[in-house]
Amino acid sequence: MPFRFAEEKDLPALLALTNAAFQVERFFKLEDRLNPVTLRELFEKGRFLLFEENGIMAASIYLEEHGERFYLGLLSVDPSRQKTGLGTRMMGAAEEFARERGAHFMDLKLVNLRAELPTIYTKLGYVVTGTETFPADSMPVSQPCHFICMTKELGHR
Repeated sequence: MPFRFAEEKDLPALLALTNAAFQVERFFKLEDRLNPVTLRELFEKGRFLLFEENGIMAASIYLEEHGERFYLGLLSVDPSRQKTGLGTRMMGAAEEFARERGAHFMDLKLVNLRAELPTIYTKLGYVVTGTETFPADSMPVSQPCHFICMTKELGHR
């Protein structure tokens, strides 16, 4: 599959893809999921793995390395490509990259209001490890929420 890591020139398309993919969260988020400033901060702190098809960005996932642990976030699949297995393939590619870098665990956080997500990630081998407070200053929301923290032991192939 045509995976690669994002470069500076990809940021506008990455911003558009992420915000389109996260439109489903507009029932509780009062703004787009990402803005150019936040995207730039993430780009400088971690890496975005991309999947392109015919030169068009179809999916992305954010990865941040912390020694033997990786943090995964912002899994974004073009809305026209959702429910095709592309998200699962992105997860697999992200996990494989983390393994290659020597990681033993992949961590992620989900907003509890996305009730369908824990079941999906459980099927991919993730387990709930706890909860965290949703930082009130990170993004305006229309209802109370918190994070569900999940992790997966990666093992090595």
